[in-house]
Amino acid sequence: MYDMTARQHALNLLSQGRSLNSVSGELGISRSALRSWKARPSPLRSDLLCPRCQGDPDARPPGAAYAYLLGLYLGDGCISPLPRGVHLLRIACADAWPGLIDSCAEAVRAARPGNRVGRVTRQGCTYVTSYSKHWPCLFPQHGPGRKHDRRIVLESWQREIVDASPWEFVRGLVHSDGCRNMNWTTRIVGGEVKRYEYARYFFTNVSDDIRRLYTDTLDSLGVEWRTCVRGGRPYSVSVARRASVALMDAHVGPKH
Repeated sequence: MYDMTARQHALNLLSQGRSLNSVSGELGISRSALRSWKARPSPLRSDLLCPRCQGDPDARPPGAAYAYLLGLYLGDGCISPLPRGVHLLRIACADAWPGLIDSCAEAVRAARPGNRVGRVTRQGCTYVTSYSKHWPCLFPQHGPGRKHDRRIVLESWQREIVDASPWEFVRGLVHSDGCRNMNWTTRIVGGEVKRYEYARYFFTNVSDDIRRLYTDTLDSLGVEWRTCVRGGRPYSVSVARRASVALMDAHVGPKH
């Protein structure tokens, strides 16, 4: 990526009638870049640039906000192609948790600060939406069909973000496809049946890959979990041990 000083110097030379070849040879700037600068003398706003395919190739989206948004996307998000290379990101959020809708919108805005974030109301849920040509750059897991029908693997730059902000990633997954609820059991104490309640976190997703991303991250955080069957379907991960629930409560908490 060329800095603004090099850009302005090149434009000054071109305005003097110099050819693309001569300016390119003198400054070591590609002719395609010079040609695009002539067509658009003023650079794009930095908040419209894509951190993945424009500018620094090693750039990445804001860490914690992106880790949370990645969890939401893997759970309840989808990307739809539209004409002229534009893509629509939609993340479904239940209306029962308005705080989750706000958090989702903030995360989308942090990922693409130059793009408008909308909300589309449907019965029982709100879709947080945003249009951009670069959503597939930020979510390379995008593809045709349902997520559980295709391989879901994080790229190295995504793995670095998740490793740096693992709790935000877990929080996004739980806020999309998980919940915190109260379970109960009975015990006989002194000849009497007593009822005990305890908190438990569930995460349910049909994709083996997405569940593995969740459990691998829990392992890295020292959270104990087990696979369980809910509603006859073996797609749930349970966190029920007291110490692990306390960790989840401290960093994730119930939806609100």
